[in-house]
Amino acid sequence: MAKRKLLLISLAIVMVLSMLAACSGKSNNGGSNTNVSSNTNTGGSTGDGGAAPVTPPDPVTFTYFNAGASRNDVETKDTMIGKIYYEKTGVNIAIEHLVGDVAQKIGTFIASGEYPDILVPDTEIDKVVDAGGFIPLNDLIEQHAPNIKRVYEPYFNLMKHSDGNIYFLPFDPQVGEFKGETTIGQGAFWIQHRVLKELGYPKLKTIDEYFDAIREFVKRHPDEDLIGFSALTEGWQFFTFSNVPNHLMGYPNDGGVQINMETLEADDYTDNEETRRWLKIINDLYHEGLFDETSFVNNYDQYLARLTSGRVLGFFAYAWQVLDAFQNLKAAGNGDLEYMPLPIVMEADIKDQYLDPPSFVNNRGVGITVSAKDPVRIIKFFDFLLEEENQIMNQWGIEGETYVVENGRLTRTPEQIEKLRSNQYNEQVGLTYFSYYWPMWSQASTTSDGNAVSPARQPELAYPSYTDAEREFLAAYGVKSFPEMFSTPDDRPWYPAWSIALESGSREEVFTNRKDELMKRYFPRLALAAPGEFDALWDEFVREFNKLDVKLYEETMTRLVREKTAAVRGE
Repeated sequence: MAKRKLLLISLAIVMVLSMLAACSGKSNNGGSNTNVSSNTNTGGSTGDGGAAPVTPPDPVTFTYFNAGASRNDVETKDTMIGKIYYEKTGVNIAIEHLVGDVAQKIGTFIASGEYPDILVPDTEIDKVVDAGGFIPLNDLIEQHAPNIKRVYEPYFNLMKHSDGNIYFLPFDPQVGEFKGETTIGQGAFWIQHRVLKELGYPKLKTIDEYFDAIREFVKRHPDEDLIGFSALTEGWQFFTFSNVPNHLMGYPNDGGVQINMETLEADDYTDNEETRRWLKIINDLYHEGLFDETSFVNNYDQYLARLTSGRVLGFFAYAWQVLDAFQNLKAAGNGDLEYMPLPIVMEADIKDQYLDPPSFVNNRGVGITVSAKDPVRIIKFFDFLLEEENQIMNQWGIEGETYVVENGRLTRTPEQIEKLRSNQYNEQVGLTYFSYYWPMWSQASTTSDGNAVSPARQPELAYPSYTDAEREFLAAYGVKSFPEMFSTPDDRPWYPAWSIALESGSREEVFTNRKDELMKRYFPRLALAAPGEFDALWDEFVREFNKLDVKLYEETMTRLVREKTAAVRGE
């Protein structure tokens, strides 16, 4: 017993000395910049410079299910970042990731009434709320989470359920100055570098020009078993295919609707001429032997494997969906097979809107479930994560290991950049697991000293982080970063419209589910239809679509878009 007491006292002294050494006294409206131990048994950081507890916390492991990502399962204490957090807080998180269908998995939780301690239900989040799967966070935040309150309070009006409770914490609260991207983190038409290189880096703006380039490259390489264009369509990610007409017409990713900038009226574009044209383009490609017909049967892992194989010349996807494939290609060191993003539109006079404007997504997030064994300790751990130094660690990693500080600016050495191209190394550090799906500052946020929270948005790090192929591509088009290839996005206070929650069980929600089923039934048939059957099949699809509550859905979305716009503007 005496030895244990001596050990506890020694550890406490070390922790206090560490805190005093790291304390800077700086803060901003986004979180504390004090390095205090988050002893979740006694309250952790006060966020206001108050005295920190000195008793080392008892260890605990919480279960966490993430339906938003397909990754290797892990216990966070087995990562570099997670080990540091474990030593400071005693909290270890056993993370399980989705395998299979998200609706089925979340439905199993709901049916049994048994949940992990922490849950990210992704697209099924409203169902968990409606089923009573999450506990209200209001009192927990008020009593135990000053950092959560400071970061999220400007958005409380957008986070509250109809009953006035907050049930989960979204991933997009903006802190400090808004920092634009230095790379492409969202949607784009991607094309292999070798295609552009061999063709002399042509300027490709329209969808016809894009596919003409692919056609020409395939024509020049008839014996290489190339795949002209592939698509991601599995499960909930079917939107990757159905959203394309929206982008081609110069609209951002608002989901299933296009919002008129002046009237704020919502139009469901599913049966629009642009959608028909997109599907006809794919149909034509298929009959030319350029479209990957396995697109409609491949699962997500098979899709990524096709991209990594080097055979696929082009595809449309959101960058976050294909990062693993990109990392593997970069690690392989063959720059010709790397993919470059292009802001492709239907016609040359259309302004592209691929880059996201400032936004707050309020229908995705992380919550504490009714099965949680210690909600107070979890909320204190969440609060701990929102301290500035921990937000830096979640995004940048560990100073000296994955980044350095030069003249007050966070950056990375060439050696660190190279090591971080490895997915395995990112997993070992913990960046794979902590950079998203937690209570967090928006990745467009800045720290109290003006650094970008996300390395992807740190201007001076952008160019050194590019591969040789990427630099060659950018130089060929006379720019120094990928966003310079894209138009500056227009401000949209409601954005993204897909984050606006519909009432569970409502006719509007039923409409979206039936529409999704209808598209999954007809779009593959349209893509692969015999040339003489396409028009009749499209007309059949339109007739079936218009049997649904389209008008009601559009009217409801118009009202909700206007309400969110007013809330964001403080009207």
